[in-house]
Amino acid sequence: MKYVFVTGGVVSSLGKGLTAAALGALLESRGLTVRIQKFDPYLNVDPGTMSPFQHGEVYVLEDGAETDLDLGHYERFTSGKLSRLNNLTSGQVYESVIQKERRGDYLGATVQVIPHVTNEIKDRIHAAAKDVDVLITEIGGTTGDIEGLPFLEALRQFALEAGPRDVVFMHVTLVPFLNAAGELKTKPTQQSVAKLREIGIQPHVVVCRCDRPLESSLRDKISMFCNVPMKAVIECRDVAHSIYELPLALQKEGLDEIVIELFGLKCPAPAKNIWEEIVRRILNPAHEVRIGVVGKYIELQDAYKSVYESLTHAGIANNCRVNIVRIDAEDLEKKNGLAQLRGLNGILVPGGFGDRGTEGKIAAARHAREKKVPYYGLCLGLQIAVIEFARDVLKLPRANSTEFDLKTPHPVINMMEEQKKIIDKGATMRLGSYECALTAGTRASKAYGKANVRERHRHRYEVNNAYVGQLQRAGMIVSGINPRRNLVEIIELKDHPWFLGVQFHPEFQSKPSAPHPLFAAFIGAAIKNKKGSRKHSAQSRKAAKKAAK
Repeated sequence: MKYVFVTGGVVSSLGKGLTAAALGALLESRGLTVRIQKFDPYLNVDPGTMSPFQHGEVYVLEDGAETDLDLGHYERFTSGKLSRLNNLTSGQVYESVIQKERRGDYLGATVQVIPHVTNEIKDRIHAAAKDVDVLITEIGGTTGDIEGLPFLEALRQFALEAGPRDVVFMHVTLVPFLNAAGELKTKPTQQSVAKLREIGIQPHVVVCRCDRPLESSLRDKISMFCNVPMKAVIECRDVAHSIYELPLALQKEGLDEIVIELFGLKCPAPAKNIWEEIVRRILNPAHEVRIGVVGKYIELQDAYKSVYESLTHAGIANNCRVNIVRIDAEDLEKKNGLAQLRGLNGILVPGGFGDRGTEGKIAAARHAREKKVPYYGLCLGLQIAVIEFARDVLKLPRANSTEFDLKTPHPVINMMEEQKKIIDKGATMRLGSYECALTAGTRASKAYGKANVRERHRHRYEVNNAYVGQLQRAGMIVSGINPRRNLVEIIELKDHPWFLGVQFHPEFQSKPSAPHPLFAAFIGAAIKNKKGSRKHSAQSRKAAKKAAK
């Protein structure tokens, strides 16, 4: 077994997760099996109850684990499916240690950070490393943070126990450009590595985040002061167009070659890199569409990270550039707010919780339904579509979800029965992978090309089966159900070019090399919508000219 530990210095949000994911992609291309995990120093047991404003998206794994959004990068860049073993927080560590102490597992010993907490962390590394050639572990936070010290100490111990040819430490730091000095400064990197060495860890590779080329003189300086070979000082600039350029950029810097060499492995680089074709399609598309994403956390880039990435993947599948128009749902509730929806080739309403912006999302669904604009609802987006349809088509004006209105006379969306007695919020929803049986001949069935699929869920509320009959008679198609519990999973509209909502989160199973079929079908419908709009506009102009004569 080989291990790569990715640490970060100077500031947070440097892109350690993307760097780890890109390295994983490069090692996989050399024929190695790779798995990636994330250690987070915060005391929350998981990110499930944390605000998207604070932590960004909650990423859900196959086994229902609510994890850090970086695990989304890991799954998108590599082929393996991850589990709860691949995300560990300080909260989980201390919870486990205390439970063991309460059970008497430590036989009356004094429970301490060393060895009990550090042993717990090392055990998780061993557990996640089974059946793979290389385990890449990212340590969240910044070197020097007090809450991260137990993790770094555990890594120091682990490296000593594993041996020098089996462990590589990769440190990601910032090399800022100071306008006043007119040059890049290496001192923050030097100080960060010095802090890491104080803890007892000597990095083998230093990845330098910078916004301009890292000249050889600066590389030489970092090499000398940080005690790493010059070839192991890696330039990592912001990519020009897409994060999927990163594996190619790091390969050009020789990162994968250095890691392979440090491990003493013989894994030749492939003749062709799949990332070249992915990037080619992103940079030179044949089509272009505008997709409105209507949400409540629009101002935060990471709140809908997997949705945005899945739209990019769907664009790759359709040879199309997807221009995302972020629309705050609350703005649609204002006077003339719906003007923001004009000119869109598709509308997507992502998942979410709480009633803020709900009426704006309902207005967006109505606009898509009436104007024949392709609509794609994810989780809450399906529920929004059902509420809108019940109000306007079934003529039930107060139809709603009990999440938003407990006194609604028509709860077309209702809390699952087993959820009604739950008090705790963390990890208590319908989480993880569930089966969905597809109805033959529907848009969903044609997109998937199979009769049964499994998709990941994260919700408490479902379509109320008491209203399904009315909805179907009025033109709503239930194109997917959970066969074990007879729950609505997918809905479509009969008389619409492409209107589809799903109760699950398909964005968690999309990759640039394997776009999710429903996202791909949605963007395909958006391309048709744009072509149809152009044809209609051309006909209108022709008719106007004829009338003028």
